Amino acid sequence: MKHPELTFLQRLGLEALWLVACGVAMLPYWVKYYLIENLLFALLYYCLRYRRRVVTENLRRSFPERDEAELRRIRRRFYRTLAEVMVDTINMAHMSAEKARRTVGIGNLEEHLREVRGRDWIAMTAHYGCWEYGSYWGVYERSQLLISVYHPLRNPVVERFYQRLRNYENATAVSMHESLRFYLRHREQGIDGKNLVMGLICDQNPPLRPDSHWFRFLNQDTVFFDGGEKLALRCHLPVYFVRMERVRRGRYRMWFERIYDGEETVAPNEITERYVRRLEQLIVERPELWMWSHRRWKHKRKDKDGDR
Repeated sequence: MKHPELTFLQRLGLEALWLVACGVAMLPYWVKYYLIENLLFALLYYCLRYRRRVVTENLRRSFPERDEAELRRIRRRFYRTLAEVMVDTINMAHMSAEKARRTVGIGNLEEHLREVRGRDWIAMTAHYGCWEYGSYWGVYERSQLLISVYHPLRNPVVERFYQRLRNYENATAVSMHESLRFYLRHREQGIDGKNLVMGLICDQNPPLRPDSHWFRFLNQDTVFFDGGEKLALRCHLPVYFVRMERVRRGRYRMWFERIYDGEETVAPNEITERYVRRLEQLIVERPELWMWSHRRWKHKRKDKDGDR
C-alpha cells in the first residue's frame, strides 16, 4: 500500500524517532526491563494515570464476581504489562534473527509445521501480551510469508515507524482495507514460492453493522471482526488461535491451536465463536496480560433476539 509523502519535518521526526528506538533497543536487558520499564510503569500508573477510569470500568464489568481489592491488583499488574509491552515494541527496532529466537519461542513448532506445511493458513491473535512479537514467525519457517493485517494510524510519522517495526524477515504489514485484495492477488501469483499466513488481531472494536453478530464475552455483549472467518470459509483455509505465553520480562513463547481445519462444515459465526471462547479462557487465566485500556465496549446491543 502506498503512503502519502512525508514532509521534510515529518521525515526528520521519523528518523529521530527510529534512531532513539534503535539506541534503546541496543541497551542491556536489565536496563530496558528493570530500569526503563519501571520508570514507564511509574509514569503511566502514578503520574499520568493513563486511562485509569476506562481500565477500572472494563475490569468491573468483566469480573463482577471479584472484589475491589482483587480488581486493583489486576489493574496494577496490567499497567506493568503495558509498560513492558512499550519496551518490547521499542526493542523490535534492533532485532536480529538470533535475538528474535531468544525473545520469542514456539512451544509446538514441529507439530504445527506438520499440519500447515504446503498450505496457506490464518493466524488469529489478540492484544494479549506482546502481540507484535508474532511478526517473528518468519525466523522459524522461511517457506511462509506472514501478512500482518493492521489498522492504519492517523499520525503519519508513527504509522511509518510501526511499518518499519512490522516489516521483518518473511513478514509484511498490510492495511486491513487492502488485506483481502492483497491475499487474493498474491494467492494466484505467489510470492517467491512462499505460502501465505494471514495474521489477524481480532479483538478490536469493529464498526457496528446491521448484521453484526453479538457474542457474550467477559459478561458483556460484544461484537468481533469476522473477516478471518469469512476468508477461511471462502478460501478453505485452516485457522489457528495464537496463544502468547509470557515466560518472563520481555520473553514469550507462542503456541498455535487449531480451531478450524479448512474443510469442516460449521454453523455461521462458529469459527469466530471458537476464537472468542479461547480468548476469554486465556484472559480469565491471566487477566493482566490483556489490553484493558482499549475502549472495547463502545457499542451497545439493542436487540438480543437471535444471537448467542
